[in-house]
Amino acid sequence: MNAYLKVFRNDYANFSGRVRRRGYWTFTLINGAIILLLCLFAALSLPAMLTGSDSRSGGGLTPLGIAVLVLYAVYQLAVIVPTLGLSVRRLHDAGFSGWLLLIGLIPGIGGIGLLVLTLLDSQPGTNRWGPNPKDVTSVV
Repeated sequence: MNAYLKVFRNDYANFSGRVRRRGYWTFTLINGAIILLLCLFAALSLPAMLTGSDSRSGGGLTPLGIAVLVLYAVYQLAVIVPTLGLSVRRLHDAGFSGWLLLIGLIPGIGGIGLLVLTLLDSQPGTNRWGPNPKDVTSVV
């Protein structure tokens, strides 16, 4: 949880440097769990979807459903910049340019390629984006 909060406290719009796999995947998993919970709450507050009723017969979004969808949209907007920055720094740690993040836009194989790149181990030693975060002797 500390790695998740660190992204918001210290690294909100930081696109330089490196981040370890552990920090990246901790943030990604917690972020995914929050999004999943918001989607579940939104789905539970949509009686028209759950009961198959028509919106003309009284079904539709409840005030709670609208509030959850607004909360979901606000959360997504709040995490877009930190997520991009964290992803770029994860690519830097593996020794790649942050511009490779754009391969995720390729339909079908782009997401798989990006997943593979984020799963790679840290490049040993210091690279052009900074010292290896795993190496405690090189981190100042």
